[in-house]
Amino acid sequence: MSSGSRPFASFIVCTRNRVSALRACIRSIEAACRAHPAVMSELVIVDNGSTDGTAEALVRIAAASPIAVALVAEPRPGLAGARNAGMARARGRVLVFIDDDCEVDAHYLADLQRHYGHGEERVIRGGRVELGNSLDLPFTVKRSRVAARLSPDIHPGGFVLGCNMTMHRDVAALIGPFDTRFGAGAPLKAAEDTDYLVRAYNLGIPVEYVPDMLVHHHHGRRARAAIERLHRDYSLGNGGLCLKHLFTAPWLLKHFCWTVRSACCQACGGARFDPELQLSHWPIVSMNLLGAARFVRLAMTGPAPRAEACPIDQAAAKPR
Repeated sequence: MSSGSRPFASFIVCTRNRVSALRACIRSIEAACRAHPAVMSELVIVDNGSTDGTAEALVRIAAASPIAVALVAEPRPGLAGARNAGMARARGRVLVFIDDDCEVDAHYLADLQRHYGHGEERVIRGGRVELGNSLDLPFTVKRSRVAARLSPDIHPGGFVLGCNMTMHRDVAALIGPFDTRFGAGAPLKAAEDTDYLVRAYNLGIPVEYVPDMLVHHHHGRRARAAIERLHRDYSLGNGGLCLKHLFTAPWLLKHFCWTVRSACCQACGGARFDPELQLSHWPIVSMNLLGAARFVRLAMTGPAPRAEACPIDQAAAKPR
């Protein structure tokens, strides 16, 4: 790819020990690129310390792929750090974060180009996420058919899912790197994407959900216990998030208070969290508190977030 032909979109996929699911994810991105060849795209794959043969498989996949593929190795554990490594390598005008257990719709690039070619660019934009397999439980999906924008009345967790999150590279340059204390593989286990949304909102950058830009999530969780574990991890991260932004986004504390109220109402026969899965509010409260305590411990005794420069080179998107 010459310096004068920068891609419009960079698909960034971070992976760890999911080589089977990863192949399907890559095939779906390749199919979307074939369906819209006029939209120049690249694929950046970050191997986050896999031990299942992912690295060897990726070399073969990249050699055979019809699209430009960049392979990045980030051995330090943690999804946030892997996302940062992917951003640092990406050359596209628009960064598209897709999880390795997701498959993009064939019309994804057409939707993406319409939003960023004719709509607002200074925004974080996420699309719809449907179940990839109807046998999986309806969790980590976003099925709304109504466009919306984040406001303090809406909890940012799950408003835009990290498995289908996009932004112009200039927006990423303004916000900076993901916080490596959050996310899978990190002490706070989740919410690296939610933290990014809150930081964007604090900078006056809108966060928008659109009902197209569709991906299918093959998360594979069919036992309720697996959903409850993941739900606790999300609540742990959100507790740390609330304390981190206590003074910059105090409206997050309001959502915690609402959760406490809902938990008390549940004890008196009130509704549970999530109408489909009927999850309890009480684990949210307890894990929020634990997450806040863990954030304090990290801030006082743990390692500070790695002092990383902004991983985005704004000039890389401009033809020379």
